Order: sequence, then structure tokens, then C-alpha cells
Amino acid sequence: MRADIPVAGRNSDFSAVLHLADGRLFCKGIAEAGGRRGRMHRHEAEVNGWLPTAIAPRLRWCVEVDDWVLLGFDHVDGHHADLSPGSADLNLVADLVTVVTRDLARCPAPAPRLAEQWARLAAWRRLAEDIPDDLDPWARVHLKALSGWEQRAVELVDGDDLAHTDLHPLNILVSDTTARAVDWAWSRRANAAVDVAFLITRLVDAGHTPAAAERWAENVPVWREVPQDTGTAFAVAIWGMWEYLQRDQPLPHRAALTAAARSWARTRLGLSD
Repeated sequence: MRADIPVAGRNSDFSAVLHLADGRLFCKGIAEAGGRRGRMHRHEAEVNGWLPTAIAPRLRWCVEVDDWVLLGFDHVDGHHADLSPGSADLNLVADLVTVVTRDLARCPAPAPRLAEQWARLAAWRRLAEDIPDDLDPWARVHLKALSGWEQRAVELVDGDDLAHTDLHPLNILVSDTTARAVDWAWSRRANAAVDVAFLITRLVDAGHTPAAAERWAENVPVWREVPQDTGTAFAVAIWGMWEYLQRDQPLPHRAALTAAARSWARTRLGLSD
């Protein structure tokens, strides 16, 4: 047996491609079985059986030993998605999201509701209670309106589809002909269109203008059916989420995502960026 350690990955204490006598597996695990990340890994294992293999690699085993939770998946060849303007991956990613939003509509997989998560976070309300000194000046003046959009988003994001909710380049593997989504630990019951909304922010972060990112999103049927107010509510809620998280749980990539989400939401609200 041989193990190759990948360079990417954020939420696991161990990950490797295992070269076994009968083929290859991707294994990941955490040494925190009783904590939040342990629950995330168990949730990913539980949801995997509901995912078609055209969408995600099949889980072969879930093992708990000592304080470790270890998952073993079919290995998928491919590279992490390139979301930059002009990338050949963009069409394949649109095809993937089309299949995800179509085939997981009203999926009965056990998963928490994203609406409840957004209601607990209430990012704009929290920001209004303790206004950061560096908050966008327009947002500072319009916190009440932004909180109102956020409340609408909580209602509009509720649904019975299974949404990934964390689609970004590291969680999308692209081959010559297909793309598949990995790491379903954050999957939630929701309005499927929210996965497209999250990806619009990622495209803006990758260099697209908000208008160009929305043109890409029009390739996904579920987004074409989204009312304008719903799209705006999602954009404002995602902006608030990143504004709050980059201050409450700062990570190197979050400032750029916050700027991208701000740019998209301001465009939806008819503001120049």
C-alpha cells in the first residue's frame, strides 16, 4: 500500500489517496470524534448514500477508532475547478450545479435546515448591535434595510432540496468531461438556488464582474426561475455572512470573499461599487 498526501484541504486532520491492491481510495479523517468536526464527518457519511455517483464519489466505509472518524471514498481523478474568466471548467461546473439542483430536489436525506442556521447567525443584526469601525459606509447607514433583506432571505432559503452550501474550487473536481462535488459535510435542506448564489460570489472572487457571474448563473435552470427579490435577498444575506465571519472567525481568504459578496450585493441593490 502507498499513500499520497494532497496539498489542499482545510477541515480534516488527515487526508490521503490510498493505493491499495484492488484500486485507489481517498481517505480523510479527524481526531475529534466527539466534537463539531466529528459530527460534520458523520453527517457527510450519512448523506453520501443519497448522492448519485454522477454528483459525488461513493463512500466505501466510515470507521471510528479511538478518537478518530475516518471516511474512505472512491478516488476521483481530476483537478480543482478553475472559476476564473474564460476557464474551460465553467461550463462543466454549470452542468454539475444543474444536475445537483435537479436531482437532489426534495431529497429526503437527513440534514439540518439552512434557514434555521441563517436565522441563528443573523449576521446583519449582529453587525448592527456592534458596528465595526471599518464597515462599508453605505451599509452602516442602511443596516436596518439590510437586516430586513436578511430576514426575507431566511424565509426564502427554506426548502426541501439538498444543497451542498460550500461549493468552491477545492470542493469541485473536474475531469475532461465532468465535474463532481466533494465534501458534503455542510449540506443542508434548503432552496436549491442558494448553491448558485454561493457560487456567484465565488465567481466574483475569481475575477468575474457581478454581471458576468450572473450571466454564468443563467446557465443553471433553477437560477433562471428565481424571482429578482429572492436573488437580492440571497446576495445581501451572503454579504452579511462574510462581513460577520471575517471579523468573528478571521481566515486569510475571507477578506476577498467579503469584498466579492459586497460587490455582488451592491450591484443587486442598484449601487455602484
